[in-house]
Amino acid sequence: MKILSFDLKLIGLIFIVLLFFASNSILARMAIFTQNIDAFSFTFLRIISAMVILLFIYFYKNKKIKIDFKNNYISGFMFFLYAICFSYSYVNMAAGIGTLILFAVVQLTMIILALFLNEKLTLKKFIGITIAFGGLVYLLYPKDDFTISYFHAFLMFLSAIGWAIFSVLAKKSNNATLNATDSFVKAFIFTIFFAIFYLYFFENSLKIDFPTFIMAITSGSITTAFGVFIWYSILPKMQIMTASIIQLIVPIIAIILSIVFLNETFTFELFISTIIILLGIFIALYKKRKI
Repeated sequence: MKILSFDLKLIGLIFIVLLFFASNSILARMAIFTQNIDAFSFTFLRIISAMVILLFIYFYKNKKIKIDFKNNYISGFMFFLYAICFSYSYVNMAAGIGTLILFAVVQLTMIILALFLNEKLTLKKFIGITIAFGGLVYLLYPKDDFTISYFHAFLMFLSAIGWAIFSVLAKKSNNATLNATDSFVKAFIFTIFFAIFYLYFFENSLKIDFPTFIMAITSGSITTAFGVFIWYSILPKMQIMTASIIQLIVPIIAIILSIVFLNETFTFELFISTIIILLGIFIALYKKRKI
């Protein structure tokens, strides 16, 4: 019998994670687009609320807090880099397009890292990846009615590199609760350093209201904290290339959510690119197995 190479429980967890990742784009764009919260405040609230939830989960499971302040700073910095660039890119970028750029670059970065770590790129995966990435290229190819801020696109590129390296490091996790919590404590340390710089030079840029506060806290405490926790749990069970491929589903979910919640337009080009991406993912992950 021909089936996908994952069990149903793993597929369910993957879908939840991808939904959370897509929701982060919607919440960030929805909040920052109102101009009632600045990008740094959104990032700060997102990281601190995620850290608090993860600390609570860790304490609930272990009845103690154990953080190693000598190691794991690279993982923490990479999440901070992802989060801060992610927020600032949405100052001038639609949620659907931003998510497409993010996870296209994430895929390429993780594939390059996987090759450096001696993972094999099979012909089937290569064909699937090429088709899926072609769907993204088709959507982003310059058109008469297509405009994009290259500066904010560059920020999303940096965000993607941060997330890709963070994910590769997370694959080594042998304790999802401890490692995820530890990474967020380190990310918060970098956030504090950035806050000192930001408050010194851009004190008058700080702004927030209650609705955007709720959006930022929701992004941190729910979609980020639980998303990363589950991501840490499932990454050791798959190859880096597989993890990079499945994340291409995130832009599709984000596009659907952006149409529903942000009134972004669902175009013919968007429809075609979605079909191409799904086809590529299916080819890359589909395999024969006897039952």
